[in-house]
Amino acid sequence: MKPRVSYLHHPDVGKFHYGPRHPMKPQRLAATHSLVLSYELHKEMEVLVPYKATAHDLSRYHAEEYVDFLQRVSPNTADQYEHLFNQFNIGEDCPVFDGIFDFCSLYTGASLEGAMRLNHELCDVAVNWSGGLHHAKKYEASGFCYVNDIVVAILELLKYHPRVLYVDIDIHHGDGVQEAFYLTDRVMTVSFHKYGNYFFPGTGDMYEVGVESGRYYSVNVPLREGIDDESYHTLFKPIMQSIVDFYQPTCIVLQCGADSLGYDRLGCFNLSFTGHGECVRFMKGLGL
Repeated sequence: MKPRVSYLHHPDVGKFHYGPRHPMKPQRLAATHSLVLSYELHKEMEVLVPYKATAHDLSRYHAEEYVDFLQRVSPNTADQYEHLFNQFNIGEDCPVFDGIFDFCSLYTGASLEGAMRLNHELCDVAVNWSGGLHHAKKYEASGFCYVNDIVVAILELLKYHPRVLYVDIDIHHGDGVQEAFYLTDRVMTVSFHKYGNYFFPGTGDMYEVGVESGRYYSVNVPLREGIDDESYHTLFKPIMQSIVDFYQPTCIVLQCGADSLGYDRLGCFNLSFTGHGECVRFMKGLGL
């Protein structure tokens, strides 16, 4: 049977601006949505304007004082909160911009609603292009990410699913998600990423395997620059098949960071669109 796909897109999510020289550009979300409409892909999916996450939703994972800071800080109030910038890792990578809390609410709300729809079997696949901000930590921003929508969504999935598998094909290590679930066996985190030569965030060694109940439930596949489709799939497919056979998850969260594509400004891999998409096709083909 053809899978039921829920596509979650808020019309305002592409209107935010990190700054003129910042590589993170939410405007690309609006461009992506335009492509979806132009290719008439929306006719193959249920298109939904998602729920807007509240401060309470964000506090399911993040510290209340940090969420409160995100609610209050803006370019106009930055002077009042400058003493907290170091504490919450606000700076060049994670600047203060207009509507910072609204942006976090929109992309996190979409991931949270996707998780709820999966829990209640209203769809088989949920897509949120604006999500996947995998570096954010419980108490601080990191790597362009302020709120870790993935962690918030997985916590929702755990209400109904005994085991959730998280797979990350962004070129950067999924450190924020790994850290959140490093102590538990209910979420297995798997990250394929560039490692070495001080590449951000500097974590993701193959010996980072989890601790206590989570020991051996964190899997890292550190890679060198220049990897192509064939080499990537030679690793990705057998590793993921073995993990799924062993772990037997009932739900999969896939972070599809496009910076692992060739010619990305921040990346150094050599994956094609087809090669990147093949990872998605393979995971979707598992029928989970």
